[in-house]
Amino acid sequence: MNAVFYVSALIAVASTAMVIIERNAVHALLYLIVSLLAVAVIFFGLGAPFVAALEVLIYAGAIMVLFVFAMMLLNLGRAATEQERQWLKPRMWRGPGILAFILLAEVVYVLTCVGWPAPAGGVVEPRQVGAALFGPYVLGVELASLVLLAALLGAYHLGRRTPPSEGGGP
Repeated sequence: MNAVFYVSALIAVASTAMVIIERNAVHALLYLIVSLLAVAVIFFGLGAPFVAALEVLIYAGAIMVLFVFAMMLLNLGRAATEQERQWLKPRMWRGPGILAFILLAEVVYVLTCVGWPAPAGGVVEPRQVGAALFGPYVLGVELASLVLLAALLGAYHLGRRTPPSEGGGP
């Protein structure tokens, strides 16, 4: 199990570094998805399959869709269309694909050879997580939703084609 943890941690660190280094926003998003999947594998290996599933569903799924939507709002026209054609080339998917394949191999190894990891402290049911999120942590959840809403509105504002009118009128 230690090998799975260390390989997943290495992939998480490497792909997160690529998010920072990568100049292309779509490539950075692909590496961010790989990083989030690596963190999900770490959670699964630590005996928290529910948290791993939440990591995949919420972060690697829903939040990434929001990021892609915001990037679509910031479309830059003909230059962006040419860039999107470059993204469809297989060589652009090589790095994220290799890292994601290693993570998939780790998950298959853990499920087939090692078996299910033992829960760390006890079973936490989804009802308990929901009660905690909307109980004592409701302020944090609402603040996170407001930050995401502000980011979406900022992307819309930056992606507008016409400049705002002077003087406040229509």
